[in-house]
Amino acid sequence: MFGKEVYRRRRAGLLGRMAAELPSGKAGIAIFIGNTEAPQNYRGNDYKFRQESSFLYYWGIDEPGFAALLDLDSGEEVLYGDDVEIGDIIWMGPQPSVASKAAAVGVDRSAPSAEFDRMVSTARAQGRAIHFLPASRYYNVLKTSSLTGCPPEDVRKVASVSDGAPHASLEFVNAVIAMRLVKEECEIEEIDKACEIGYLMHTEARRGCKAGVREQEIVGRMEGVTISKGWGVSFTTILSQHGETLHNHRHDGIITPGKLLLIDAGAESNTHYASDFTRTVPCSGKFSPRQRDVYDIVVACNDLAYGLARPGVTYREVHLAVAARMLEGLKSLDLVRGDVQDMVAEGIAGMFMPHGLGHNMGIDVHDMEDLGEDLVGYDPGQTRSPQLGLGSLRMARKLVPGHVITDEPGIYFIPALIAKWKAEGSGKGFINYQKLEAEYLDFGGIRLEDDLLITKEGCRRLGPHRLPIYPDEVEAAMASE
Repeated sequence: MFGKEVYRRRRAGLLGRMAAELPSGKAGIAIFIGNTEAPQNYRGNDYKFRQESSFLYYWGIDEPGFAALLDLDSGEEVLYGDDVEIGDIIWMGPQPSVASKAAAVGVDRSAPSAEFDRMVSTARAQGRAIHFLPASRYYNVLKTSSLTGCPPEDVRKVASVSDGAPHASLEFVNAVIAMRLVKEECEIEEIDKACEIGYLMHTEARRGCKAGVREQEIVGRMEGVTISKGWGVSFTTILSQHGETLHNHRHDGIITPGKLLLIDAGAESNTHYASDFTRTVPCSGKFSPRQRDVYDIVVACNDLAYGLARPGVTYREVHLAVAARMLEGLKSLDLVRGDVQDMVAEGIAGMFMPHGLGHNMGIDVHDMEDLGEDLVGYDPGQTRSPQLGLGSLRMARKLVPGHVITDEPGIYFIPALIAKWKAEGSGKGFINYQKLEAEYLDFGGIRLEDDLLITKEGCRRLGPHRLPIYPDEVEAAMASE
């Protein structure tokens, strides 16, 4: 938790932004529903609690069972929650009062949870606008639906409150995105801490990559680091010798010399700010010539993105420049043929990198994507491409100081995708299917990811150190561990 002045300033900023977009005196109320505990398999045996991120951003309370209301006309702020009773104290011990928790985040008024329901009901009966954010967890979806009359299937839909029908408020969403996209200094400090933990967990993974070791053992050692140093992982760990499967969460393989181990993993600080790194290491301790050829291309793409990312440039432009650099490298290996810019225009890079170059990162590892991926990642006037790869770009906006983004190019040889494109006649004659099928169907995939902060001068890599990334560095690190 930050100091109370941080949360006061954020709520005041939100109030000002929404007041500027809504009719004076008729703006309505903005409601926040925090997460509750969720049972894994029976009540009382719950998943590890994680607070809803926008609630955490504006209200700071990292505990279940809270809600909040911001009156956009009067400016009144109320935190809702229930003080513990003796039955709770027996199991949990004495707890601070809701009023004291409210005071710690700069809120002057608190009330029991039942009062939240009554206040929203009254506002609805009065015809006041009720602004809410798209909900992800099912409890929050159902709670929002019962309070607002919005059908559960529409709670995640976003539109202007002026449309009349109950749905998530476009004005609310836009205001939150505008604030959370640009990170405050206190947030950057927390992301740096998460990156330091991420560095340690990836170091542990690299040390564990020994012939005969089960992947699950490495994952356990990595995730133990995140719990001992912070809150835990920022997303489900990806660690696999089948890197061609982009989100491979199976960890039942045995480390086998000759293969590549792709490790995409991150940590959360104790305040829930995220890191997200990817490295690909040779299970033999050394890259084969074929592996190094492809690896060198991915490193060059990662460095190119870092060199281009700066204020005033769109991340879509950076993605396209990286696609061109990737195709140049693949052309040098005779895997593609023809004019590079023609290949970029035709989307040929999507065969080898069917994902975007990066995404926003903050309290969420894919920051705010629950609010709408296009609203978060695209400026007004920008539209998604229909092409594979470019169409999956989660962050296309013009970069400004304070943006935190990932830089994660990759090259993958996906047999099913290669077969599909070949059967459909895709590739416009650019792709050398004969060589792909003869030499690369068993290759796997390589991804290399760093976390970047956009600064006034350009950008910097987050965290105190950069994980070894150049092939000689990686091999030297593995030989010494």
